[in-house]
Amino acid sequence: MKKFTTLSGIGAPMPLINIDTDMIIPKQFLKTIKRSGLGVNLFDEMRYDDDRNEIPEFVLNKPQYRDAQIIVAGDNFGCGSSREHAPWAIADFGITCVIAPSYADIFYNNCFKNGILPIVLPQEQVDVLMKDAEKGANARIEIDLESQTITSSDGDVFNFEVDAFKKHCLMNGLDDIGLTMEKAASIDTFEAAAAQARPWV
Repeated sequence: MKKFTTLSGIGAPMPLINIDTDMIIPKQFLKTIKRSGLGVNLFDEMRYDDDRNEIPEFVLNKPQYRDAQIIVAGDNFGCGSSREHAPWAIADFGITCVIAPSYADIFYNNCFKNGILPIVLPQEQVDVLMKDAEKGANARIEIDLESQTITSSDGDVFNFEVDAFKKHCLMNGLDDIGLTMEKAASIDTFEAAAAQARPWV
């Protein structure tokens, strides 16, 4: 998993509340177990019409937001069914940070396991960043995970809270497999001792 330390990116404004996981990645795209390739179907029903043409009004189809790395969203982002494909699709599109007043718990935790930083801020601070994101490609939001700060293009600075362990994992690029592999030497030692003590196993 790629390390997350700092980010300077364009924020896509999505002020809708209750954006659920079926909106993020509709159920027909859940057949794959690969983490890659889902970005093209992110927000599929909002991005495309019935003939698979892009809907120009949708934010991620607008030229200024095609390379967005941040989503500034409404309350209760990621609610609905617990599908890990939702953060997979977000990450595959190139989004590495979501800013919202609140999240569904399972989605929130899945983000950290997939290299995405979900930031919780009070509504009034999200409103400031939403207006900043509406400026398009001329406005870049700066995020520093070490100092736990967000800086708007106008210089407004907001502090955010993040669990120390989740922060450590993101900054060091550690998903569940990476955390396990940190203990590889101890695991090898245990297995060697177990094999000697119980060779019949």
